[in-house]
Amino acid sequence: MKLATFDTPDDATPRLGVVLDDAIVDLRRSAPELPADMIGLLCTGAAGLAAAGAAAEADSKPLGLVEVRLLAPVTNPGKILAIGLNYGDHIAESGGSAPEHQMWFNKQHNCINAPFGDIHLPSVSTALDYEAELCLIIGKRCKHVPRERASEVIAGYCCGNDVSVRDWQARARTMQIGKSFDTHGPIGPYLVTPDEVGDPHQLAIRGLVNGEVRQDSNTEHLIFDCFDAIAHLTAAFTLDVGDVLFMGTPAGVGVAMKPPQFLKVGDVVRIEIEKLGYIENTVSAEDPQCRID
Repeated sequence: MKLATFDTPDDATPRLGVVLDDAIVDLRRSAPELPADMIGLLCTGAAGLAAAGAAAEADSKPLGLVEVRLLAPVTNPGKILAIGLNYGDHIAESGGSAPEHQMWFNKQHNCINAPFGDIHLPSVSTALDYEAELCLIIGKRCKHVPRERASEVIAGYCCGNDVSVRDWQARARTMQIGKSFDTHGPIGPYLVTPDEVGDPHQLAIRGLVNGEVRQDSNTEHLIFDCFDAIAHLTAAFTLDVGDVLFMGTPAGVGVAMKPPQFLKVGDVVRIEIEKLGYIENTVSAEDPQCRID
């Protein structure tokens, strides 16, 4: 099943839908008894997901996908965690060595962006870069999960772009600020449940800039895979429903090109992952005006 969060031109209230080919079933109308947000739906477990699927199958008046605006599948995750240096070819182009342990950092929740929303070129930097990544979304609150049971806590998968401001990233070992600018975490276009994905470690992944393929790899090349990630993280702290994990990027990022090729206003970045669809984001200039709300 493909679960999406969306709104429409005449109603900006985010709501849930089930995607069927080029249509989407509005669960607010077809299953009003279900929670109205993705985290709430995931918390209902298998019963809630089954009810959503049944409602979608019974609905006779779905909306066309062209009629809606897709939002991030989880619009306000509690935690966004990303792993660094998790593909061998990316390590090679970065000039580093393979890490002995998993290297995780935080992305702030304000970075979350819609799958087709603009990403901002910061007013304080021109070193804007892209990173095509597989993302997984946690479906059950969990702690101390062994690798062999990690699949039980995954609600689904989606495409992600770990947009990076390279000069700010390099200023601190945590990398957190350089990875957390507003709009710099587009995910989507929807959450695809594990039954539709199969093995998440056998998926083609590509990153394109203005139609030029920059990254072209497969998740089989992950050094630490999705199940390793869950076992490692839950040894330290609880993962909550709706948490998003970015699983690292393969070779081909702009900073590693000679000379570096950073993103400019008007550039279009597309991230494609087999079975998960694609996200596509245009670079626009950030508004530098002070805002105090």
